Amino acid sequence: MEKKVARQINAFDMAQEQFDSAAKLLNLDPGIAEVLRWPAQEYSFRIPVRMDDGSLRVFQGFRVQHNNARGPNKGGIRFHPSETMDTVRALATWMTWKCAVADIPLGGSKGGIIVDPATLSLREKEELCRGWVDVMWKNIGPRNDVPAPDIGTSPQMMGWMMDEYSKLAGEYTPGAFTGKPIGAGGSQGRTEATGYGVIYTVREAMKHLKMDPKKSVAALEGFGKVSQHASIGFVELLGGKVACISCWDHDDKAAYTFSHKDGCDPRFLINITDQYGTVDKTAAEQAGYLVEDGEAWITKEADVLIPAAIEGHVNGDTVKLMSKRVKIMAEGANGPCTAKADEYFKANGIFTIPDILCNAGGVTTSYFEQVQNDMNFYWSKEEVLKKLDDKMTAAFQSVLAMSEKQNVNMRDAAYMVAIDRVVKAMEFRGWF
Repeated sequence: MEKKVARQINAFDMAQEQFDSAAKLLNLDPGIAEVLRWPAQEYSFRIPVRMDDGSLRVFQGFRVQHNNARGPNKGGIRFHPSETMDTVRALATWMTWKCAVADIPLGGSKGGIIVDPATLSLREKEELCRGWVDVMWKNIGPRNDVPAPDIGTSPQMMGWMMDEYSKLAGEYTPGAFTGKPIGAGGSQGRTEATGYGVIYTVREAMKHLKMDPKKSVAALEGFGKVSQHASIGFVELLGGKVACISCWDHDDKAAYTFSHKDGCDPRFLINITDQYGTVDKTAAEQAGYLVEDGEAWITKEADVLIPAAIEGHVNGDTVKLMSKRVKIMAEGANGPCTAKADEYFKANGIFTIPDILCNAGGVTTSYFEQVQNDMNFYWSKEEVLKKLDDKMTAAFQSVLAMSEKQNVNMRDAAYMVAIDRVVKAMEFRGWF
């Protein structure tokens, strides 16, 4: 079901539809709107890699740069078998709005390669990473476009990419990539950042809705880095209970939901999860976990739903499976909810924390990493997470203020805040 939904949803159509809604509310000039609806630059290229068996395999790569009015482009690199140019376009576009909502001086970009990284050896992954940089290095860099990890990529892979860029540039350039390993220019707190950022916004939403976090239950889709640390944060920072998590099983090519009668223990589940977010079903069942179909996560009795997988999984069909208890939809993933899902949320009074706000913790801490790289001075984890909390809280409050002032939902409000900031930067630079 998940793979079918993912193919049916065009993420870039979603991104443009969301933009158009906010642009109309802002009475944005049609010409300016047309500039912002589309990325400024797009790159499509092939990367040849000599495989371990001696064969030569060619991989399709992408990079899209949406808008750099507020600063250098910034965005992750995905290794995913279903990657498309439209998906990368959407993610680059969302990154522009995400950076603007978080009020950090960066623009939006995204990259990817069509590949399942779980099928590659360590050497093959390194060759592919270095090959991507070999093609793109003249069009990226600390003052141009700074990549970072995303689905299917890791700090180690960013380390390889940074090393390749530094060799080609002829100087040590740690700020060319973020999300690097600690000790190789990486920042403390980066691993937790996106998931914790989700929880900081959930906390603020609960304050607004006068909910008690300690009496609240969350259900999460996905169990990559975002969901892992969001689930830890929901339990350890908010004192709530996690009803379930779900994950994609690479061996079975299917999704499963894991729940426990006493609530999930995120740290235990992380210990039995591989680097691609697949939980060991046997180990979970031996520990008393119930293993169900992947769609079961959305049916659980929960106050907060956190979709943290991929685009379009919360849609006009899956919302019908939701419990009436749900009060908050916190978008840990990029573009997890479709327009039909938004209609359901509005009709049922569900408070949505949109992706460009909710999951902005990752790019915010990547920005902190760049700052530390430039200074060649590094902060403690406590300093990083405190700065992240301050940024995410301020971003949430700015969007909530816009929502209440203009009487619009949180998604439109987030876009209105972001678009206004980008347009002002374009005006200040004399672009129109």
